This record gives sequence, C-alpha cells and structure tokens, in this order.
Amino acid sequence: MKFFLLFGIQSTIMANDSIIKQIMDLPEAVLLVQQVQDRLADEQRKRHEFYEMIGEDDKAEFINGEVEFHSPVVKWHTDATKRILKLLDDFVDLHDLGYVGVEKTMITLTRNDYEPDVCYFGPAKAATFKPDQMLYPAPDLVVEVLSKSNQRNIDRDRVVKYADYEAHGIPEYWMVDPELKTVEQYLLRNGKYELQLKATQGDIASETLPNFVIPIAAIFDKKLNLKVRRGWQ
Repeated sequence: MKFFLLFGIQSTIMANDSIIKQIMDLPEAVLLVQQVQDRLADEQRKRHEFYEMIGEDDKAEFINGEVEFHSPVVKWHTDATKRILKLLDDFVDLHDLGYVGVEKTMITLTRNDYEPDVCYFGPAKAATFKPDQMLYPAPDLVVEVLSKSNQRNIDRDRVVKYADYEAHGIPEYWMVDPELKTVEQYLLRNGKYELQLKATQGDIASETLPNFVIPIAAIFDKKLNLKVRRGWQ
C-alpha cells in the first residue's frame, strides 16, 4: 500500500503535496525514501545499459525500469501513423515551424524513455538539435496511435504515458484509434490534461501548432490526406 502511494498508476512522477504529506506522516518515512532512492539508482544503471544495448534497428522503450520491445503493428496502425506524419511534416516544413519526429525518435524524460508514433518540437527546441542527435527532450505535441490488438500497449498509452507526458508539461497529447477512426485531443491546463476533443468527424485544431487545422478524416483517408496537403502548397 505504501509503495502504491509512491508509484500508483494514477499518480504522477512528481509527487503532489498530498502524497508527500502521507509519506511524512509515516514514522519510517526516511527508510521508505531511502529504499526508493536505492531502487531508482539501480533503475538508472539499467537505463544506461539500455542505451548501450539498443541499436538503430530496435523499436524499444524504457518504462519504469523495464525494457519494452515493440511487436509489429497491423496495417491500419501504420497507415494512420504515416498520414499524421505527412500532414504534420508538410505543414511544419512549409512554414519552418520546427521538427517532426516519427516512431524511432526517442524522447528522454526524467525516468523513462519513449518512442512516440509521431511527435513535434517547436522552433526553439528544434534549433538545438544536431545531425547526430539520438535522444530528444520532451516534445510540444505527442501523437500515439492505439493498437487494439495489444491491450498492454493501450494501457501504456492511456495510463503510464498519459501521466508521464502530463507530469513533464507536454502541452498537447493526441490518441488516435485507427479502428474506430477516432481522435482524442488533450490539452494541458494548470498542470493537468483536459479532454478538448473526442470525435470521428469535423476538424481538429492544434493549440501547440498554430493554424494547423485538419479534417479528422484526413488521418484515415488517403485521398483526403493528399488533398489537404496539396492545398497547402
């Protein structure tokens, strides 16, 4: 129970005042914190081993002390990812608004390392990137495409990553369901994500990327996707 107070699924990495108070009320608080520090130190050792182990051909993430390798995905997952990438990349390149990463772009947060399906970095962050960049800071927008065939992946996107992205101040998070053709858009408000939109039709407008407004259907429809991108040229 005490361990849950620290690392429960619904808590964030940066413990809030309520959790801190509960720990401080425990007579063994110092011992408990020391145990956590020891575990985190061991976890960081494993994390450095993870960096040494993975190669450019690997699709893997480091989550809460464990290495998570990704299995192949179904076609509709790949199709949705490619179409989101094309839309974001074309728009950002056209207006010189930063950098768009895809799949194997590894973002490094305080504890975990993720490879989002698609992510966007604004001009300020993008200006610091080098040609041999391998690890990236927290993006300004993250898009995760859900894999209905893998419940573990869905739980990771909806719970673990959601909490981690929120705790690290990533302003905008999209979750795309390619099977139901649905997009959920979460915006950071006072340190917490709020659901801005959940829809299968109409437009979605990014708050992080001004003037990036697209039909939701363009994420799932090849011809509409191409039509939207041609309209920007």
